[in-house]
Amino acid sequence: MNAVPVTFQPKSVILANPRGFCAGVDRAIAIVERALEKFGAPIYVRHEVVHNKHVVDDLKARGAIFVEELKDIPDLPGGAVVIYSAHGVSKALQAEAAERKFRVFDATCPLVTKVHVEVAKLRRDGVEIIMIGHEGHPEVEGTMGQATEGIYLVEDEADVQQLAASGKVRDPSKLAFVTQTTLSVDDTARVVEALKVAFPAIRPPRKDDICYATTNRQNAVKQIAPDVDVFIVVGSKASSNANRLREVAERLGDRAYLVDDENELDQMWFGTHAKVGVTAGASTPEHLVAAVLARLAEWGFDGVQLGTGESEQVSFRLPHGLDADIKPVSYARDTEL
Repeated sequence: MNAVPVTFQPKSVILANPRGFCAGVDRAIAIVERALEKFGAPIYVRHEVVHNKHVVDDLKARGAIFVEELKDIPDLPGGAVVIYSAHGVSKALQAEAAERKFRVFDATCPLVTKVHVEVAKLRRDGVEIIMIGHEGHPEVEGTMGQATEGIYLVEDEADVQQLAASGKVRDPSKLAFVTQTTLSVDDTARVVEALKVAFPAIRPPRKDDICYATTNRQNAVKQIAPDVDVFIVVGSKASSNANRLREVAERLGDRAYLVDDENELDQMWFGTHAKVGVTAGASTPEHLVAAVLARLAEWGFDGVQLGTGESEQVSFRLPHGLDADIKPVSYARDTEL
């Protein structure tokens, strides 16, 4: 009996596009950098400005001090310079900062601010709100904190059923929903359907609250997941959008891993698999992706193919007092391969 020849596929990588930094993250980091340049250290940042350890450690080295509570900021002559993170803050925290006469620069992503404005208007109009989001996430805390009452949090379909049964919603005919900007698109769609069943009169946002960057990065993973065996997501464990990318890849059948950097890669993950997908969360700098690709190349994954996804040309202005615009950033990375 003749032996069947064994054929080995060449090892290669498909790199998701778009990936990594979004316009809101670019803006938030630039705000801290410009504030350090203009005012010098120390600059106080409420919460991690973006959820990435490498970014935060770099800003710490330049003189940024990260705090979770404003009480941890000392009273300085002329008022401390304080920056809100990209995730946004509650009205109560804003009032505390004003009372202490801090010089505040708001790095809240403008797409999160849009949701804040929507919540405030709905409550002024007497409309109750259901927010879809992850309990304890700073963006959710900031958005829920735009109202003192009449806003309820749900994370999944079971939460919707519990809320409907609780009788907490006073007038289901005057009810709307908003969402965290970094959720799974597919999971959120299921929760929205459950809301429509439980509360038939519920109003949707005027424009989808899940941001363009979250949607585009999840779609990029969906595009290449069927063609790879293992998926690497470069991003922080604290990053909501990075965790959602890992979940998307897993649900499409890939073995998916979330790593902060190349040092968290394990060669055993890949075994005999020939194709690896790589993407990065919206708070992940591109140099960390490059380091992951370099490590994979050392292990024989040296062919890199770029996925074809949405090209992003989005930029946001810096706050008044820090001058200038941020240049538009393109996330079509083919020039970097």
